[in-house]
This record gives sequence, structure tokens and C-alpha cells, in this order.
Amino acid sequence: MTRARPAEAAAISNPDPVTAGDAAGSGSSAERSLRLLSLLASEGRALSLADLAARLALPKGTAHRICTQLLGAGFLARDVEERFYSVGPALRQLAFDTLNHGVVRGLRHDVLSELVREVDETCNFTTLDGAQVLYLDRVEAQWPLRLTLDVGSHVPLHCTASGKLFLSQMARKERDLLIDGLTLTRMTRNTIVSASKLRAECDAIAERGHSCDAEEFIAGLIAVAVPVRNVAGEVRAAIAVHAPTARMTMKDALKRIDALKAAAARMTPLL
Repeated sequence: MTRARPAEAAAISNPDPVTAGDAAGSGSSAERSLRLLSLLASEGRALSLADLAARLALPKGTAHRICTQLLGAGFLARDVEERFYSVGPALRQLAFDTLNHGVVRGLRHDVLSELVREVDETCNFTTLDGAQVLYLDRVEAQWPLRLTLDVGSHVPLHCTASGKLFLSQMARKERDLLIDGLTLTRMTRNTIVSASKLRAECDAIAERGHSCDAEEFIAGLIAVAVPVRNVAGEVRAAIAVHAPTARMTMKDALKRIDALKAAAARMTPLL
């Protein structure tokens, strides 16, 4: 049997009088759960049970019950500090499925398919997911030698073109904190495993507006990525082209930058 933690035990042993029936004006159980998940997702950081109850104007007993249910379903997860909650894997999957649903997904796929026909190499559409890169879409070129990464796959930030691009677009303080927390695993002999060198690389990427993977993730594979901005000018995704070095040099890849940027511009209204 799992013992309740101190803050939670207090909420259970001293329930607010309205917990049993839940405040009349606080909405249905489903609505309260959605409001709690929405708050955590928009906040971008873990929140304690007390924070959640106060921010949502819920009795602590009610907040505890909702958190317990969502935790069991995988929509919430315990943070490093166990009294705090963060978004869980089920919520991340729901967000991913939503992003890839319906007409908009089809339109984005069309943009990517047209780009592949133009550059004649595999292209992908990615976004930042915590401290990793998430593949939202991918169109393979019709070549016998190619790398396959399924939609929904995650790859590292420090050694991929899209990952370094996302790092380069962050505010310096946020970027430094994230880099300090990354495990800079050496994937190939070209992988940047020094935090200071990675920061310098990010500065260079921010200045030139595109990012390169010079066999840093997989030996024999290169890539170039450009940012995809929303209508407010914020970088929300990236488009990248990659190919084996046996078929494309970095010089050849850089010649495709204009095509990548044009595709990124067409993606803006589809975010």
C-alpha cells in the first residue's frame, strides 16, 4: 500500500467541506481535469498540489483526487521533487496525435512532399519536445540507401541539425540551463561533447539562420535544417533535409537552403 505524502495526507485528512460534492461552480470532473492539464501544459514547469488547487480555485481534496486519477492514467507524472506534478507521457502522446490530425496535417505533408520532389532527398518536419527533438512528419526520397526514423521518434538536441537549431533560437539563459542539463553523448567522432563548444555553435547558427549536422548524429549522414516560424515570428518547428555522404556533400546540401526556407514559409500558416 502506498503511503500518502505529507502535503497530500493533509489534504485528505482535512478535506474542504465542498470536496464531497465539489464546488457547484467549478464544473464537471472532466472539465476540472482538462483545466488542470491545460494549466500544467501552459505553465511549462512542475506545480505542487497546493499550487494547482490555488490556481484552479479547487479544494485540496478535489485537486488531490484529480491528480491521482490523471497520474494513474499517465496524463500526469511525478517531478524530481515528488510533491510536484508535471505533464505525463499520455498527455504528450495526445498532443502529438492532435498535431498530426486532420486537414492541417495533410497540408503540411503536401508541403514536405513537394520539397522532397524538389531537392530529391529525404526531408523531415520536427519540433522541440522538452529536451529532445520530436519527428512530426517525414517524407522519404526514393533511394535504396536511406535512414528511416518513424514519425513520433525522438532524437537528441546536441548532435542533430534540428536540435541545434532549436537550441540556437532560445534565450541565452534558457539555452545555457538546458545545455547544462543535457548529457552530451558522443554519437560519432564529430559529435560536439563540450558545452562551451555547443554554445559557440548555437551562436553561429543563430547568426547564419540555418543549422548543419556534419555526421554528428550518425556517421555517414549529413543534414541541414531551417526554422519554421509562426505568424508571430516565433520558431515553433524546423524543416531539414538529410542524406548519406555517399550521395550528397555538405556543399550540395547547402545549395538546398533556399528550397528549405521557401517550404518553411509555406508551413507558417499551417502551424
